[in-house]
Amino acid sequence: MQLLGLGAALTAAVLFGVGSIALAVAVRRVPDSAGLSAQVVMRLLREPPFLVAMASNLAGFGLHLIALRTIPLFLAQAGISASLAVTALLAVRVFGDHLGALDWAAVAGTGAGLVLLASATGEVGDESAGTAFTAGLFVALGALAVTGLVATRSPGSLATGLLGLLAGFGFAGVSIAARVLPGLSPSVLVAAPSAYALALSGCLAFALYSVALHRESVTRATAPMIVSQTVTPAVVGVLLLNDGIRSGWLPVAALGFAITGIGALTLARFEQTTEQPA
Repeated sequence: MQLLGLGAALTAAVLFGVGSIALAVAVRRVPDSAGLSAQVVMRLLREPPFLVAMASNLAGFGLHLIALRTIPLFLAQAGISASLAVTALLAVRVFGDHLGALDWAAVAGTGAGLVLLASATGEVGDESAGTAFTAGLFVALGALAVTGLVATRSPGSLATGLLGLLAGFGFAGVSIAARVLPGLSPSVLVAAPSAYALALSGCLAFALYSVALHRESVTRATAPMIVSQTVTPAVVGVLLLNDGIRSGWLPVAALGFAITGIGALTLARFEQTTEQPA
């Protein structure tokens, strides 16, 4: 089961990376002067790369959901962070970007960190949560919304970084809520509070990240987001949902997690492909 989950996470990472590049190609075909409007949306919908991006991200989310429910959260989230390595490699191929020695080391480090994490992974923890845990998700969402509102009204680079960090917490909420869904059938989801927590977390995270991207460079917003959306579910999974680490392998897991995270942070700048001129 864990092999299936890891395979799903890595395949999702590939799809997310492909989606990022496809979206970049589509955005480059729309004039910058058009701004964000219904006209721009219609133009994007007529661009095949945009449709590829949408399909890739939807398929990636489905596979990510499988990973979240079959392997520990720390491994699932680290696996998804490998999408940045995919984006970097595809940016070289599609846009002619250059990978320096540090970039290649980050790509290799991301892969090596995942190998270490997979080797140290133990049993999957709880796949359901009590009322108190679910209530905690909504309390955290409320605090996130209030803090995000304050950050959106604050100027400066520090506020942009904070918005990225908060967006990461929102995306972390999506992963945590997905893990504790009681089932995936429509009848179960309609009655599950965690399903609504998942939807609200995703919407809030998307809004906060969009504001951060509008203010400054993608890297400044993405780097803190990667940290919070990767570390938070990992901590929650181990401390509150009983995700397991093999006996005596905690240092290996910590090292693998750190290497993967550093590699992802180093490669975060390749999300800027959507900002480059055509």
